Amino acid sequence: MYVRDAKNRDEAWLLDHIEEMALDDVAFRSRDYVIAVDEETDERAGFGRVRIHKTEDGDYCELTGVGVLPAWRGQGVGAHVVERLVETAATEEFDVVYSVTDQPNYLVQFGFEPVESDALPARIRERLAEKRESVQPDAVATRLDVDTFEMPAQLREAFKNASPHEVGAESTEADAEDFGIDPDSATYKYDTGR
Repeated sequence: MYVRDAKNRDEAWLLDHIEEMALDDVAFRSRDYVIAVDEETDERAGFGRVRIHKTEDGDYCELTGVGVLPAWRGQGVGAHVVERLVETAATEEFDVVYSVTDQPNYLVQFGFEPVESDALPARIRERLAEKRESVQPDAVATRLDVDTFEMPAQLREAFKNASPHEVGAESTEADAEDFGIDPDSATYKYDTGR
């Protein structure tokens, strides 16, 4: 597994999965994304985005749109996407990154801390309100000093051996037991006795 910058050819794939996961796609630009890829099969497993907000008060960096395909969850894919996004922010000379998410505990393991709305820069406070109104009513703003990012060892190890696993696809076909019928003792109207 590795994480690379998104390419133009990834745009349709990204948009499909962003919609499928009900993630924020405001001001979508594929070049802002990174994608986790299986190096053996070239299968894409997860993604995320750095979004820069330029304001009169300064520039702010937000990590957003982080998603992992169901078959790849629990294997450090999201963690490595977040790590690459933090590295990108550091390269762009940001000391602090923000993320607005309804899964703040996931980010806490890397050093992110929840931030009260009134302690946020105005633009990030606006993003929090936007996300709560559109895609994540329970969204929380988090903040990370980029030099304090920490990757849990178990997630780094899991990523090395990540592979897709079977997603619990349950059958949607109804059978006799779903209707309270014992198929061993039931007789049917058109039973021919054979």
